[in-house]
Amino acid sequence: MSSDVIFQPLRLGSLTLKNRVLRSSLAGRFDNYDGSGTPVRINWDVKFARGGVGAIISSNAPVHRRGRLVPGFALIDRDDRIPFFRELGKRVHEYDCKYIVQLNHAGRHRDIGDLEFPKGLSSTDRPEPIHGFECERMTRPQIEETVDAFAQGARRAREAGLDGVEVAGGNGVLVTQFLSSAINDRDDEYGGSLENRARFALQVVRAIRVQVGRDFYVGFKISVDECMNEVFPWLRRGNTPADSVQICKWLEEAGVDAIHITAGAAFPHPRNPPGTMPLRDLVRTYDTIAASGRYTFRNYVAFRTWPFSSIFRWQWERPVRRVGAEGINLPESRAVKEAVSIPVLCGGGFQTASVVANAITSGACDGVTIARSLLANPNLVELWAQGYDRPPRPCTYVNKCLANFLEHPLACYEESRFDSHDEMMREALRVYETAEGR
Repeated sequence: MSSDVIFQPLRLGSLTLKNRVLRSSLAGRFDNYDGSGTPVRINWDVKFARGGVGAIISSNAPVHRRGRLVPGFALIDRDDRIPFFRELGKRVHEYDCKYIVQLNHAGRHRDIGDLEFPKGLSSTDRPEPIHGFECERMTRPQIEETVDAFAQGARRAREAGLDGVEVAGGNGVLVTQFLSSAINDRDDEYGGSLENRARFALQVVRAIRVQVGRDFYVGFKISVDECMNEVFPWLRRGNTPADSVQICKWLEEAGVDAIHITAGAAFPHPRNPPGTMPLRDLVRTYDTIAASGRYTFRNYVAFRTWPFSSIFRWQWERPVRRVGAEGINLPESRAVKEAVSIPVLCGGGFQTASVVANAITSGACDGVTIARSLLANPNLVELWAQGYDRPPRPCTYVNKCLANFLEHPLACYEESRFDSHDEMMREALRVYETAEGR
C-alpha cells in the first residue's frame, strides 16, 4: 500500500498539520522539581520535530501543583511559565512542526509520592488500585477551581504562541477518574449516570473554549475501552466502547476539535503501552515507587518472586498475545470515527507505514499518534518518506523505556537495537548536550 496518505495535510479544527503523524505525550523527568522548564526539555522536543512529525503533543503539563503525576515535568499553572513555553514553541516551529500542550491533572494517579501534597484529589476517596496512592474526594469548590485551572492553562498556551491544547482524559488521570464507572463512586451530580460522570470533562472543555475562542485547537484524549480487569482480574472493567462513543458525541457538541484514542483507565496498562513486561528492569527501579503507596510492597514481591512474577507477566501480556501491539486500538478508533464528524487520532504501537496508511484509508482514523516507536527511531517519519515500510531497527515493544524512566533519562534501553552498550548510553544522554541535543 502506498504511504502517500501519511504525508497529506491533516486539518484539526483551525489547525493544519503537514502530515498525519503526531508524537504522543512522551518525556522523562527533564524539568525542575518546582515545575519550571529547562533547556533539556527543549532539546527533547526539538529532536522529534527535526525527525519530521507534523505535531508534538507535549508531555503532560499539570495545570495545578497538586496535579503532578511525577515531579520533574514542566507545569503550566502560572503566567510566569509562559516564556518557557513560548521559547519551546518557537524552537519546534523552526521545523514546520506544530506544538500542542497536553493539559493534565493526575488526581489520585501518581508514579511516586508528592512532597507537597501527600494525598491526591479524585472523584473518589478510594486509593489508586495499582500502587495504592491515597486521595481525597473532591469538593464542589475544588472541582470549580480545577475546571478553571484547565481553562487558564489553555489561555497560557495560546498566549505562548502555541498551536493548541489536548485535555488528558484517558489512562487513569483525573478526568478519567470522573468519567470511569470503575473509579467514580460519587452520589452527587458528578457521579452515577454516564451523563453525570461526563459532567466534569464537559465543563473543562467549555471553560477552555471561553478562554481561547473557537479558532484555537482543542483536542481530547480518551480511553475508549477501560479494561481495568486486565490489570487485576478483581477490578471492575469500567467504561465500554459504547459508553465512550456517547461521551465523544457530547465532547464534539461541547467544542472539541478532535478525539485522541487510547485505552485503559490506568497507566501503565496492558494496552498502553502494549508489549511485554520487563520485570527484571522494573525491579531495579521500583524502589522509587515503593517508598510510598499502600500496595507497593505487594507489587515488588509479585515482580521479583516466582511463581507470582510469571502469573503477573502472563496476565499483563494477554491483550498483546491476542491482537498484537501495533494498531491495538484501531477497532475502538473506528467505532468513534463512525459516530462523530470531527477527526479521530489513534495511538497504539505504530511503526509500519503500510499499517498506518491502511488505518487512514480504511476509515479507522484520520491520523496516528506515536510514542515509543519514535523514542526508538526519532526519524521514523523521514524513514517512511525514504521508502522504508518499517525502520531497520524497529521498536521491540519490550517496555524497558517505561521501566527505567523514573530513575534514568527516558530512552530506549533495549541493547539489542544498538551496536554496543556504549552506543546505547550515548543515545540516552544526547538530550543533555547543547546545540539542540545533537
